Amino acid sequence: MTARVIEGAAGLKQVVGEHLGYSEWIQITQERVNQFAEATGDFQWIHVDPERAKKESPFGGPIAHGYLTLSLAPVLMPMVVHTTGFAVGVNYGCNKVRFMSPVPVGANLRLGVKLLGVDDIAGGVQSTYELTFECEGAAKPSCVAEVIYRSYE
Repeated sequence: MTARVIEGAAGLKQVVGEHLGYSEWIQITQERVNQFAEATGDFQWIHVDPERAKKESPFGGPIAHGYLTLSLAPVLMPMVVHTTGFAVGVNYGCNKVRFMSPVPVGANLRLGVKLLGVDDIAGGVQSTYELTFECEGAAKPSCVAEVIYRSYE
């Protein structure tokens, strides 16, 4: 899969409203979940205790942290879109984030990207994207987030 290349602010403005594509599928492993728990201090058993999660969880096994799913945007988004013509880009925040269904350990996850808007800011642009994280075979998305990035020339 080759990422779509968009040239600078003018190129971004031309594709506002478009769905830009999907990332490759990546597998969510227990190792990745455990590493996220180590990094964040979130050791809730539903994530890190597979045996207990199989017995007691309403999901039938361990699931990824919601914020782990969201944190995969920087891994998956470059598979979808690459913007050129800027010196640096930074995360600016989120307008809305919803975790609508679990990501079971072992699931394959991908990201769909839609560009919602582009606004001029001092020295660059602010771009708002809708990011939709999907588990292979699931009836509804795992996470839908409206995220904002700032790109400076």
